[in-house]
Amino acid sequence: MTKLNQLQSALTEKGLDAAYISDPMTINYLTGFYSDPVERVLALVLFADSEPFLFAPALEVEAIKDTGWKYPVYGYLDHEKPFKLIAEHIKNHAGSPINWGIEGESLTVDRLRALEEVLSNAHFNTDLSPLIAKMRMIKSDDEIAKLNEAGKWADFAFKVGFESIQIGKTEQEVAADLEYALKQHGINKMSFDTLVQAGPHAAEPHGATSSNKIQNNELVLFDLGTIVDGYISDASRTVAVGKLNDKQKDIYKVCLEAQLAAQDAAKPGMTAEELDKIARDIIAAAGYGEYFIHRLGHGMGSSEHEFPSIMEGNQLVLEPGMCFSIEPGIYIPDFAGVRIEDCVHITEDGCEPFTHTTKELLTFPH
Repeated sequence: MTKLNQLQSALTEKGLDAAYISDPMTINYLTGFYSDPVERVLALVLFADSEPFLFAPALEVEAIKDTGWKYPVYGYLDHEKPFKLIAEHIKNHAGSPINWGIEGESLTVDRLRALEEVLSNAHFNTDLSPLIAKMRMIKSDDEIAKLNEAGKWADFAFKVGFESIQIGKTEQEVAADLEYALKQHGINKMSFDTLVQAGPHAAEPHGATSSNKIQNNELVLFDLGTIVDGYISDASRTVAVGKLNDKQKDIYKVCLEAQLAAQDAAKPGMTAEELDKIARDIIAAAGYGEYFIHRLGHGMGSSEHEFPSIMEGNQLVLEPGMCFSIEPGIYIPDFAGVRIEDCVHITEDGCEPFTHTTKELLTFPH
């Protein structure tokens, strides 16, 4: 059964006549076509008992056909009224469906009102976002293979980035070197903005790569990922430049111990909360608990952040096929930051990482 058929069956089970899918990542997951329509309208309209259709800007129609999409695709021009056209196509496909599912997490109020205006007898009362998130949470063997390939290129990026390190070079220059090398090998997109953060700057977990220059005797944090066939990688490593002091070495050692312990422990049957606690307890016992300021991990797949969240309070039981990051961090303001991360998939008796760059503390330049 295809993912599209799975969702169609779910509509029947829920007593729904149709679904309006608006999140570009969900459309990609269900159809194999991805595009960010920006201000234009891109939608997958799915029926419980009729064939679906894609509705897109006219400039996307040929690209959709090229993916092998076997159902109708309708385009619209910028001067046309898209929701009026969508309503006409719905009528031609399925008459007047009454009970609709939508993606509450992505459909804007403005566009929901536009749908209600052109489909005045319809009820858009069922949020399918949780159902779709659960569908995406368990990966197929084919998806795992794509994630492994993306992980291979993340490992390549680390190698290039590490070798690029020079005292006085900016974070931006190092990031540019590794991204250029990826492009030379046909990897044109990163799964998120590459992070290279040196010294105290690395104590900002979501701080952007900047013109900050790499100095001697400090830690440099890398967080990066690639996109291959619509699936992403996401990994972090922290390396040394020059000679570290005892505290810098200690926070690296503790973070590494936490990461390895959690990755070794991850297996089916334990809860997300239990896995988070393994890493968190190690960091807390070493006196750095207040500096671990985010969840242990997040789901990943065709997008960077998916279900499940590996965090305190989440009683979700881990199952084979779930994919998520294991990324403890210690961030001490005005001093240093360390994060070590692999994304993994749960197997029948443990887990396997998608990235394999060593986690031993490396020192650069050589």
